[in-house]
Amino acid sequence: MKLVAWVLGPAGREEWPGRPGAASTAGAGLGVRVAAAVAGAGLLVAGTLHVVWAFSSWPLDSRAEFASAVVGVEESQLPSRPLTLAVAGLLVVASWLVVTGARPANRLAASRLVRVGLWTVFGVMSIRGLGGLVVSGLGLGGAPAEFRHGDLLLYSPLCIVLGCLTGYVAARTRRHRMSPQGRA
Repeated sequence: MKLVAWVLGPAGREEWPGRPGAASTAGAGLGVRVAAAVAGAGLLVAGTLHVVWAFSSWPLDSRAEFASAVVGVEESQLPSRPLTLAVAGLLVVASWLVVTGARPANRLAASRLVRVGLWTVFGVMSIRGLGGLVVSGLGLGGAPAEFRHGDLLLYSPLCIVLGCLTGYVAARTRRHRMSPQGRA
């Protein structure tokens, strides 16, 4: 439990006294903190899986099976190791953005970088999820049936859930400009 408190920090509105015009995030209540913890963990696990996939075909036996079932391409069309590691890195950064955005006590939480990052993660994950449902659901693009099945049951819904959780965190911790008297 202390780990969760360390990751998410204290709840409530954190104002920065003595900094006229400073930006602050609205208080991150329990719902926002839970959403951030779940989304952050999901994005971190996805990033970790991409690191594993850069070096192996786990949980499948061969790269050809992996390419077909997990990526939806021929083995010769698999993304390169550096590209897979770049995706892993972006997922880890996305995890950090979500957790940081839900920590009002953290000065970075209200920064433009984190705010834009949160909305970007929301957009990318939502587009991937909704696009996957459309493409796999309608059988567009010529992906193998086993990939379309996994995309409809797992990959796209997971992306939608992670996107929605991130959007919830972004919306509930929106920026507020502080007046010189320290009031919003």
